[in-house]
Amino acid sequence: MGKLEVNLSGVTLKNPIIPASGTYGYGMDFLDFYDVNILGSFSIKGTTLHERKGNGLPRIAEYDGGMLNCVGLQNPGVHNVVNNIFPKLKEVFHDKVVANISGFSIEQYVECAKLFDKEDIVGILELNISCPNVHGGGMSFGMDCALASEVVREVKKVTTKPLYVKCTPQAPNLVEMCKSLEAAGADGLVLVNTFLGIRLDKRTGKPILSNTTGGVSGPGIFPLALYKVYEVYPHVNIPIIGCGGITCADDIIEMMSAGASAVEIGTQCLIDPAGMPKLIEELEKRCDELGVENISEIVGRAFRWKEK
Repeated sequence: MGKLEVNLSGVTLKNPIIPASGTYGYGMDFLDFYDVNILGSFSIKGTTLHERKGNGLPRIAEYDGGMLNCVGLQNPGVHNVVNNIFPKLKEVFHDKVVANISGFSIEQYVECAKLFDKEDIVGILELNISCPNVHGGGMSFGMDCALASEVVREVKKVTTKPLYVKCTPQAPNLVEMCKSLEAAGADGLVLVNTFLGIRLDKRTGKPILSNTTGGVSGPGIFPLALYKVYEVYPHVNIPIIGCGGITCADDIIEMMSAGASAVEIGTQCLIDPAGMPKLIEELEKRCDELGVENISEIVGRAFRWKEK
């Protein structure tokens, strides 16, 4: 077993680094920078049953600690992904991807899952019930334990692949939400999606984003995302993928110490699109410095010192 190798519900990753959905496209845009096969995996662009054009412009606003977006799940639709994008991707990426699926009804989630379940290149299904930038779906499922659990139960009926649920930090009680998702059959959790925020034009007071609000990401949210993982970890018995504001190897060490078995990295992929090879190298070096034989040893160690 390699120093950075991790296992997520039977899916082996050569390292715990997974570029997050919505920041990495379908991987092929990054081939000019490095061989994407160095990654543990990557989460493909959030995919819906039908093509979506997304929200109007402007979709991006910045702040000192990162950015806000309201892209709104722009994607070509699951049939296009399966029939046109995956065949090209298989030529350049030889491991398994995380397939991020979203919907506006339980039936739409189920149909997407059915199609992705047939694809060998898909290792894990990522159920997105946490997108803050669409109306009538997305985050609305992730705010209600009963509704979220129903989505999980129905999707589990049509797939044999591990099902991870990407949760919103806006959930009224995230611990109870995650316990409900586990009870419904979720194989893992992704904590967390973006936080809800707003920016206003300094001259007019008008919201900058076309959707008024957007998802806040970037290094400024790292302590908040880290706490969400730390908060949930003791209450569940399924793996957590930590996500939110990660920029460096030390952030990964912290996130895994809080309870994450792997991490997703989003905004940093946009800030430094060529940065993943350096990050992987940095992480291996940090493990050597810490005397860690395999990085999974540190998962949840934030709680072990309390037991002594």
